[in-house]
Formats: sequence, structure tokens, C-alpha cells
Amino acid sequence: MTSFRTLTLGTAMAAAALLPMAGSAAAKAYKIGLIASLSGPTASLGQQIERGARLYEQLHKNDLGDDTVELVVRDDTGPAPDVAKRLAQELVVRDHVDFLAGIIFTPNANAIAPIATQAKVPFVIMNAAASATTKASPYIVRVSQTIPQFTQPLAQWASKQADIKTVYTLVSDYAPGVEAEEAFTAGFKGDGKSVVQSVRVPVQSPDFIPFLQKVKDAKPDALYVFLPGGTQSTALMKAYQSLGLKEAGIRLVGSGEVTVEDELPNMGDAALGVVTGFHYSTAHDSKANADFLKAWQAAYGADSTPTFMAVGGYDGMAAIHHAIKAMKGKGDGKAAVDAMSHWSAESPRGPIAIDPETRDIVQNIYIRRVETVNGALRNVEFETFAAVKDPGKAK
Repeated sequence: MTSFRTLTLGTAMAAAALLPMAGSAAAKAYKIGLIASLSGPTASLGQQIERGARLYEQLHKNDLGDDTVELVVRDDTGPAPDVAKRLAQELVVRDHVDFLAGIIFTPNANAIAPIATQAKVPFVIMNAAASATTKASPYIVRVSQTIPQFTQPLAQWASKQADIKTVYTLVSDYAPGVEAEEAFTAGFKGDGKSVVQSVRVPVQSPDFIPFLQKVKDAKPDALYVFLPGGTQSTALMKAYQSLGLKEAGIRLVGSGEVTVEDELPNMGDAALGVVTGFHYSTAHDSKANADFLKAWQAAYGADSTPTFMAVGGYDGMAAIHHAIKAMKGKGDGKAAVDAMSHWSAESPRGPIAIDPETRDIVQNIYIRRVETVNGALRNVEFETFAAVKDPGKAK
């Protein structure tokens, strides 16, 4: 396989492009530059992606014959586009990676996109979910999700509920949050249905109490929430409980990050009954998910719980393996993207495929309710929207 690196990123990157790929002519050593947020308030998100990627590699390292894959992991520290861009440049020029991958936050992904384009390095997004990101580079393939993809089905479900006529929306104040607010508002339709008010909160360490007090005072039938996930979700849930919004008759609905699996034990009974729309739940009933959970707990301990971030890392490595095998040691970055653009698989989340027209994920979206199952809180799926493409691409 020909190295993906090219001469188009300035003198330093051009010099790097002249270096030979690691490994012998017969056996190839592929490097995957994985960038994720591994420190700071959102560290748990990046750790899930890295663990998911490493788990797939551990389970499938012998699938490539004599070829090998090495993960080169870097910490972008959170929503920090400048840091992410610098790390990507270093991974291409200094570490000579064959693929870029990872990324929690959309601004970071958008900062890296021009580097992938100029260096002609495939860039596999394992989380960043703003719809337009795949348009930022022809070398991007997304295996995670898009905001409209899981928000519009939830809005459609909410529209059918007789006891939800008015909704107040609360989202993180960055591109994915704005996109979620727009997607929910567009999808919540019908006689007497309306979004009565919207508010945006800081992306990092928001104090939810004053925002939720305003929601309570407005007396909507439901509160729709989008957050990045992690410990923020528990903080939101505790504020929802302490202010008594549930007792005031205000239902909580939201994106799957609001009831993310590794935070459910910290939320307690406040999360019971919360309805979300999302693409992955640990409670998903399939052999592929059961096998994934068994392997995860064997690798990381019985008390460790994978989230959608872990599944994004896991499936991202599956897509990269598919590209490596499809090219059989030949081809370039574009050939790798082409191979991944026609990839499909049975994921722990259900059947998935990449739309060759958009290089974005196609997958089932599940409406879930938090229930107690065998003594533990779970996101139990009760309605499925099958094979959902990104609605944002239709704009």
C-alpha cells in the first residue's frame, strides 16, 4: 500500500511525505493517529473512545495476516480546535500515520479536516456529530452519529404524545447544541404543539440550577435537553430532581447523552422514566451487543460500562480494518475512503452502513426509557426508527 502522505502541507509535511512507510514490502505496519479528549472535565468521553478502539484491535489483531496496526494516541484536552489541529499536524508529519481518527468535539474535527484534505489522509470520526462536518473534507468518514439523525425521530415521537403539547429546549451553546435545538424544533409538530422557549448553556461546567428554575417557572409539559454527556448529564439530572421539575409535571426528554450509561448509577432514581432518542444502549438485545459487553468487561472489569463513545471507537477500528483488507496492500488515501464508504457491519448497536453519497453513518435510532432492570438503571428500547440517514444532508 502506498503511503497516504503527500507533499501539500508545506515544507515540513512535504519532507515527511518522502519517508518510506514502516514495515517490509510484504508486511505493512499501519499507524492510526487517534485524537480524543483524555484530560479535563470531559476525559471520560475520550477514554471510552480509546478503550473501544483498543478492544477492537485486541480482538481482531490477527485478522490482517502479517499486517499490523498501531494506535498512536494524543489528548486534545477538550473543545480546543487549535490543540487538535496541532496534534493532527504532528501525527501526519512526525509520526507518519496512515489514518487520523477519534475526536469528541465538532470544532476540533472541523479544525483537522483541512489537514486530512491536504495530506490525503483518511479521517475516521468516532463521535463529533454536527451534520455538516463530513462536508469539510472528502477524506472524512463518520462511523458515529449526527445530531439531526437521532433528534428528529425523538421529536416525532414526542409529537405523538397526547400529554406533551409544549416543550422548553435546553442545549449546550456550541454548533451541535444549536443543531439539536433546530432539529427538535423542526420535528416537533402537530395541532397545539409548540416549543415555548429555548435556552443555551455553557459547553463546559455549566450551573444548571438557574436555567432549570426558569424552565420550572415557564411550566411546559416537557423539557428537551442536549448535552455533550459525561458528568454534565449527572449534574443536570440532580438539578432536575432538586428543583422538583418531575413533581411539577415537567417530563424530561433528550438526546442519549443525557442518560449516558456510565453515569446512570450516579443519577439514581431521578433518571427513571426519562425518554431519549439514540443509536446505542447497553440494553440493546442482540448477540453482537452481548459479545461486545462480555469482551468489554473481560478487558476492563465487571464494573466497567461501555457507552456510545466506546462503540464509536470500536466500529471506527472495524471500518479501518475493512479498508486495509479491501486494498490488499495497494491504493492510497482515496482508495481507503472509497472502501469505507461502502462498508456495512453488524455493530453492537445494530446494523450499520456508510452512505457512499455522504460518507456518513446509516443506522437504527431507538426511543428508550430509563427503567430498572435486574436492579440497575438501563436505557430500555421501546420503539425503532430503522436505517435512518442524516436528515441534515437533505438541506
